Amino acid sequence: MPEYKQFPLADTAEGLTEADIIAWQVKPGDTVTVNQIVVEVETAKAAVELPIPWAGVVTELLVEPGQTVEVGAPILTIDVDPDGKAAPAPAAAAPVAEEPAEEEMKPLVGYGSKAVVTQRRARKGAAPAAPAVAPVAVAPAPAKPAKPAEPAAPSKPKGGYVPLAKPPVRKLAKDLGVDLHALTGTAEGGVITRDDVQAAANGSSAPAAAVSSVDSGYDPATRERRVPIKGVRKATAAAMVQSAYTAPHVTEFLTIDVTPMMEFREKLKKSREFAGVKVTPLTFAAKAVCLAAKRTPDVNAVWDEAAQEIVYKDYVHLGIAAATPRGLVVPKVRDADSMSLKELAIALTELTDVAREGKTTPAAMLGGTITITNVGVFGVDTGTPIINPGESAILCLGAIKDTPWVVDGEIKVRKVLQLSLSFDHRVVDGQQGSEFLADVGALLADPAVAITY
Repeated sequence: MPEYKQFPLADTAEGLTEADIIAWQVKPGDTVTVNQIVVEVETAKAAVELPIPWAGVVTELLVEPGQTVEVGAPILTIDVDPDGKAAPAPAAAAPVAEEPAEEEMKPLVGYGSKAVVTQRRARKGAAPAAPAVAPVAVAPAPAKPAKPAEPAAPSKPKGGYVPLAKPPVRKLAKDLGVDLHALTGTAEGGVITRDDVQAAANGSSAPAAAVSSVDSGYDPATRERRVPIKGVRKATAAAMVQSAYTAPHVTEFLTIDVTPMMEFREKLKKSREFAGVKVTPLTFAAKAVCLAAKRTPDVNAVWDEAAQEIVYKDYVHLGIAAATPRGLVVPKVRDADSMSLKELAIALTELTDVAREGKTTPAAMLGGTITITNVGVFGVDTGTPIINPGESAILCLGAIKDTPWVVDGEIKVRKVLQLSLSFDHRVVDGQQGSEFLADVGALLADPAVAITY
């Protein structure tokens, strides 16, 4: 006989309370296998793909894309016995069939939440009448015809299908007030692209007419658009408020001539060792931070309010603030202090590529010790960044610009960079903060200084 289980939204990261459904990868009637990806959700930290811990036939999708769901709430129903082959055997054989079913869940999703079972098999010691009520011959009749037809009953708004689009495209559509359900994707397989969304927003595509003020949050009367605060934006806001009002911030600034660094970068680009490796000013800054942190370990420590202790870290998990279509995320390069310049360059390239695709995992954003933010990529000279919670310092890189600079008593045009360092004054005194910033500046002004560390 059929056995239906409900798949709940799992806790994919510590402290997760809710997530937004981005896109379903299955539909009612689909046959799924163990650990198959069935849904993509957006948490306060990242976009996450969730696998299902059972094999069977999907019978119902309980939530629509775009909905916010609390952890533990059921989001999908599956028939794990569509062929009715798992009907209860005599009592003596029941434990044999039961145990694998329980073990089946343990190593799969791994997020700590249990599934809600709507119908269970008979257990050992059940009344004799229980096995007789559901003989194998009876189960096949209702198993297939009855349940697959039910999922069609819930009304599916906006056409009853899930638009095919990547998370960054969905975010863009949400920001521009474009209804993805009204668009026809131009990419292979009908996937909706950024160009499709932009065209709809600009009114150059017919589907754009289907966008309503209700979907977009735009009120023609007030000429205002309201966007719900959730996901990454909500988490970032909470973290920044907490940090700004708990850690006493101090920010120091330093302007340096990085002409030697830029010349060294050009040499590396032509070397065989760095062939195909993307070396950027951020790469040099990452190496400089790791080296300087060894001489000033205070910046790599953290204030533990609960324990009334300062915790010094003998490793550097380097956070890199990245602007993505989903908002600001800060993935980490684990043990960055143990990496060579080339290894750092490769790690940073992979990290930023994944972040831009919106695929950074929650685990990749936990446990940082110090962070770098690069506002220079936007042409900005400098800033006063807010420290990430759980850390004590953040370095800001400004834009590298051609600037008049005094060299050996003469004014010359040089490559000049402004640095700023925000630090927690409970942990880092002015002396330590200044020494750290001066060390980073010296390493960027002349990479050869690194051999003295």
